[in-house]
Amino acid sequence: MNGYSEDLRCRIVSAVQRGMPKSQAARTYEVSLSSVKRYANKAARGGPLAPKRSPGSLPKLDEKAGRLLAADLEQRPCATLQDRCDYLQAATGLSVSRATVCRAIARIGSTRKKGGE
Repeated sequence: MNGYSEDLRCRIVSAVQRGMPKSQAARTYEVSLSSVKRYANKAARGGPLAPKRSPGSLPKLDEKAGRLLAADLEQRPCATLQDRCDYLQAATGLSVSRATVCRAIARIGSTRKKGGE
């Protein structure tokens, strides 16, 4: 789940600073009371109200590798996953597993059907 936008957080804090009770601000903006308290405390300390980056690691295959993989799917539709791993390593220097390539192919939307007849 993504955090609330910085704009909404600023509106909540400004409402509390204008004198609106925190519980009423929570009901008005449809957020939890603990979120209102957290945003008000951050603003009082002078901290940034922007949401933090989502947790998790960055994807191994970037946009360039995705485009190369899509082009390889069109050029060599019958190549195995290992062949595609070897191709990506030769082209980009990234060593990725067959599972990573399989998930990337699924995101591209390619199917296993080989012929159009």
